[in-house]
Amino acid sequence: MSLTRQQMDDQVTEHFRYEAADDIDGVVNSFTTGEGLFHEVIPSPVGALNDLSQVRAYYEMLFPSVKGESVTPIRRLYGDDFVIDETLWTGEIVDGHWCLCDGKRGRASFRLLHVFEFAPDGKIKSEQLWCDLATLQQQLG
Repeated sequence: MSLTRQQMDDQVTEHFRYEAADDIDGVVNSFTTGEGLFHEVIPSPVGALNDLSQVRAYYEMLFPSVKGESVTPIRRLYGDDFVIDETLWTGEIVDGHWCLCDGKRGRASFRLLHVFEFAPDGKIKSEQLWCDLATLQQQLG
């Protein structure tokens, strides 16, 4: 059964709210417990993840490293049980380790491209995120 655009929007919005609040339990619970779990941030020091405990560890590393101030939606594209979401993130990078910018810190504003896929239970099955690393590196020096 396919999800409606509204159902997909609701899931992504809830996931982003948990991220904005540094709510690790909420983020982890937004993912399905079924088969096919996949989480990947590009670039990342940890690579692709396929276990909720690994996803939890990633967010435990990420949240102290970034302090978001705003996220501006750019566009969202829909398919059968997937969403492509493009945004502009603005905030403070406390530690650039999460994106292979070890030792770098500072204010930044850069684009993010998420691809979310959804499981039959309506939760997120897969999240892939690409960040505009060239812009981020330029801003962090």
